[in-house]
Amino acid sequence: MKIDFNKLRRRLTKTFVVCLLALVVCVFSFMGTVQDDWEAPKEAKAKKNPVAADQVAIAEGKNVYEKECLSCHGKKGKGDGPKAEELDKAVKDLGITKTQNQTDGELFWKITEGKKPMPSTKKILTEAQRWQVVLYIRSFKK
Repeated sequence: MKIDFNKLRRRLTKTFVVCLLALVVCVFSFMGTVQDDWEAPKEAKAKKNPVAADQVAIAEGKNVYEKECLSCHGKKGKGDGPKAEELDKAVKDLGITKTQNQTDGELFWKITEGKKPMPSTKKILTEAQRWQVVLYIRSFKK
């Protein structure tokens, strides 16, 4: 039995290229699901928190957070709440640099508007409560 090495080499090269392309497609589709660039509008980014960051406001923010956010975001904001596993998307860790580097206005806007699976809170929380939650989220900074 004679082996045609040129034919074998061509077949292996084609197989390698197909596998490499499949790998590239998988990596890019995975990156698309992991990179969740949820951008707040420019005017929201510039909005300043009108609530003073004192112990009372932070404590109020904690109370609201525990009622409305803890079930998904978890006690320390790590995205490990009791309902987090039920969701289709991973819950964000609120202590990571990317979150903590956002302005208060950005966080306020995201809390207000929501994005599936996170619900909007504009009808269930007052404006002051949403700003207080922003202050409390700052306590998760790593």
